[in-house]
Formats: sequence, C-alpha cells, structure tokens
Amino acid sequence: MTQVRDIMTKEVETCSLLDTIHEVALKMKEENVGAIPIIDNERLVGMITDRDIVLRCVAERQPFSSKVEEVMSTNLFTITPDTTTQEAARMMAQHQIRRLPVVEKSKLVGIVALGDFAVRDLTDHQAGEALSQISETTEDQLNH
Repeated sequence: MTQVRDIMTKEVETCSLLDTIHEVALKMKEENVGAIPIIDNERLVGMITDRDIVLRCVAERQPFSSKVEEVMSTNLFTITPDTTTQEAARMMAQHQIRRLPVVEKSKLVGIVALGDFAVRDLTDHQAGEALSQISETTEDQLNH
C-alpha cells in the first residue's frame, strides 16, 4: 500500500508569522504554487492559499502590508508521512481540500496535493474515486 511519504513534496517553501500578505503572494508567484504553509519556531501554525488572499484580503479591502496571521487558515487538516494515499485522498474528498500538510510532531515535513496523485499515476481505485469527488464538487461550485 502506497504511503504519503512516497508521493509528497518534501521541499516546501514556507513563510513565517512576520511575513506580510504581499510577501506571501510574491513567494506564491515565484514558486508557482497556490498555498504556502506558515511556520513559527519550526511548528506548522497555518496555511495561506491564493483563495484566502482573495476572500480575506482583496474582498475585505485588507492592506497587502497586513501580516499573514490576519488571513491565514489555522484550522488545518494534517497527515503524517505514514498515512496511506487512500486515507489522504479520502480526507481531501471529505473536507473538500486540495492540499494536506504532512507533519511529524507538529513539524512540517512535506505537503501532498491533489496533483501528486495524478503525477505519480496511482491506480488505487479508492484514491481515484475520492479525487473525482473533489473535482465534481469543485465543478458544481464553479457552475453556480
């Protein structure tokens, strides 16, 4: 059975609580990613996505000089490297999320994203089914 450690991205760009929304957005652009984990004293304390910036910053007219703490998500779903890819896919589908931080003892060790399943060509039926549920829900949301 495939584990998350086999497909996760290990080199993850992060920001700290001292960074501004503008700095996070620039890092997203430079790294071509849609989410940046927020670290404090080596502990994962939050995640900020491009969607967080749009909904909690741009739409609320929050200045880009605001600290990431003001717009980041703190109620995170995380997994460990030993989590099976089936369980990771099930969590993504259940919670309608596209990325899961991978942690060991509150320390970020990687991230697994929806695309990692496709890139690794996992043929696990359960994982594929869970991922299609995320895609269907996302398409429904876009069409309404």
